[in-house]
Amino acid sequence: MTWIDYDVSLVDDIAARLDLRAPNASAVRAVAEAIADGDGREVVCDLATGVGKTYILAGLVDYLAAQGVRNILVVTPGTTIQDKTVANFTPGHAKFVTGSDVEPLVITSENFSRGQVGDALHDDTVTKLFVFNVQQLIRPSDKTSRRVRARDEFIGTGLYQHLQQVEDLVVIADEHHVYSSRAKSFNQAIEDLGARAVVGLTATPAPGVKPIFQYSLAEAIADGFVKIPVIVYRPDGRKDESTVLADACHLLRIKDAAWSAWAEAQGRSPVHPVLFVVCRDIPDAERVANRLTADDMFPDEGQVLTVTSQSSDTALRALAEVEEADSPVRVVVSVNKLKEGWDVKNIGVIVGLRALASETLTEQVLGRGLRLPYGRRVGTPMVDTVDLVAHESYRQLLANKDALLQQVLPADGGDLDKDRPQPAPVASQPSSGDEQQILTFTSRPRVIGDDLVDGSPLLHVESFDAVMAQGKRDTKAVATLRAKVPGAPTIRFPRREREVLPVRFSFSYIDNAAARSEGAAYRHEFKVPLVRQAVDAQRGLDNKVGTVVTAAESVDATQKFISISELRNDLFGRIWNSGYVEETLAESRAAERVVREFLAGAGVTAEDQEHEWGELRAAQAAVALGKLVKIAYDTRKLQPTYAFRPVDVPTVPRRPCPRTS
Repeated sequence: MTWIDYDVSLVDDIAARLDLRAPNASAVRAVAEAIADGDGREVVCDLATGVGKTYILAGLVDYLAAQGVRNILVVTPGTTIQDKTVANFTPGHAKFVTGSDVEPLVITSENFSRGQVGDALHDDTVTKLFVFNVQQLIRPSDKTSRRVRARDEFIGTGLYQHLQQVEDLVVIADEHHVYSSRAKSFNQAIEDLGARAVVGLTATPAPGVKPIFQYSLAEAIADGFVKIPVIVYRPDGRKDESTVLADACHLLRIKDAAWSAWAEAQGRSPVHPVLFVVCRDIPDAERVANRLTADDMFPDEGQVLTVTSQSSDTALRALAEVEEADSPVRVVVSVNKLKEGWDVKNIGVIVGLRALASETLTEQVLGRGLRLPYGRRVGTPMVDTVDLVAHESYRQLLANKDALLQQVLPADGGDLDKDRPQPAPVASQPSSGDEQQILTFTSRPRVIGDDLVDGSPLLHVESFDAVMAQGKRDTKAVATLRAKVPGAPTIRFPRREREVLPVRFSFSYIDNAAARSEGAAYRHEFKVPLVRQAVDAQRGLDNKVGTVVTAAESVDATQKFISISELRNDLFGRIWNSGYVEETLAESRAAERVVREFLAGAGVTAEDQEHEWGELRAAQAAVALGKLVKIAYDTRKLQPTYAFRPVDVPTVPRRPCPRTS
């Protein structure tokens, strides 16, 4: 056959019928123009995950069929995307793409040996859409692959050989980047087919590939086609696994309420958000799944779904139905099986418990949550965002996609909360002449008795010239000492010396008013915020995309609670183990009194045994009580004491006795 001409008006018509988004229409247009020569060239389109590569595929099939192409082969990386692609071209299926003028005959490894298919293969009026995964094309040792290449009575030859013989074969490789690891065998299989054109669709092109069309994640966010990623972290620095999972579940419940409220107000069917947890390996995934079924998380049957390479068909079916309204699944725990092909719109929260160092893995995992639950931005932040609970380095998590994230984050990629307390520098010492200034870092001043005692020097920062000048001054100031006359006797005198020592400390020095006053600051529960930062993108007047980080509405994090009896024991232990007092019965009772009065100031009575305190409130209360005791210890009164200490004093040497001859 003569090859097809580029028809821009046909592309525009298809874009209107399929209601293609602008970037998808542009991608179809770029491919149609690039393959017009039909010389077997390979072209790649790079589009952000969540933009809608499915519609680009449908648009290309419609365009090729309208141009007279009757043999189109779609290659998928595995059965997950293969099944999804078949569903996209199956009328009546929930994922069927409507609007096409052509209804191709879908041919797979399961149905190609039927008589109806055999007849259609030789019918030039029927558009054939072959959907195979890459293993069925490049592994002759595989049973299915042998079937594809073996002679079939209805076809008259092997299916693979039939594809080699047709003159208008176009190959479309979905998730094109996956084939880079097996490029030699894949390219050989495609080359042997003699296709007129090969089109790759991907969100993460392999290194060295130069796409003919690109649409970045930044552009998708700026144009409102996907959710806005929100990085969630805790200012208190806690990042243990239990806290991360508890916070993620807490966020999911908040999102669920927001999604349902919006749907009810708009008269729409509710969509329930799902938590997506990525683990390091299969044992880790199973352990995390067991933790997530605890009573304080998602204990009901079917709420937590684990999907790995060892998952059953039942689990895979549950995964495929996770966005259905009657699905019980609220958490999906996986290793990496879901990197491609799991296209659902209801991922609300993502937790990465494995290292997401790979650029491809990071964006593919992030892509699971980018699709909008109601097909568009609705103006409600909790609905229009996907939360990434990154209690570790969120900068490292997002620094993997250069086009978006290097505009958002500083180049050093440091952690968010690396500020550490530093000694405050005092004013530089005055200098004279050409001496350099001296910078001194000191500790904080203390109050002892009625006096304010200056802080002690912690560190000096001095120039070399300043050190030398100080050395000269010290040399001049040294006193001239005379040596003791050799052999001179010493005499020992008692010398009365005065020494100021603090009195012995007692908890009884802390009065009730001071303890109550300190405890009053802890009358109310302390909330730990989950800080949410939205990574948004906007187009400027020059149509260039820039990204901004804006503060999203924060929510309260989860925390553990302890009983009042545990709290009393913790507070007592904090001051009793300080080492400031002798361990006597009187001091024990005094310590109990201090704790009792401190709690009274916080609104806890002696009879109160039912209330609970959050662990953050309890921890900070213990620190405050410890500081109260330490201040009392440091500021206790001083009293002079006297003691006699022996001092050896040289005496005038006695005249030596005359020697006798």
